[in-house]
Amino acid sequence: MSKRRISKNAVAAIGEERISILTGMSENALEGGRDDLARRYVSLARRIGMRTKAKMPADFRYCKKCLMPLVPGISCTVRLTGGKVVTTCQRCGGLKRRPYSKERSK
Repeated sequence: MSKRRISKNAVAAIGEERISILTGMSENALEGGRDDLARRYVSLARRIGMRTKAKMPADFRYCKKCLMPLVPGISCTVRLTGGKVVTTCQRCGGLKRRPYSKERSK
């Protein structure tokens, strides 16, 4: 008797669903003051993503050094400098820079 295989698309869909649950739980844990639990949830979500080749949600940000979810005002500071959005982790001091374009008036 052979094993029943699950398609790669189904595995990725399950992975994305579980990642979204874990990222929501990590933000809730961070707001509740449980930094260690929030980091653990992000770590699990990353491992699931690597195994199932599923991507992290686009609106979820985390520090790549310490795996802390980045929530402005709670765990990070956000500054706008020189055409970039600079996000600084308050735990480890890691920086994340993203470009942005100013709206041009016509």
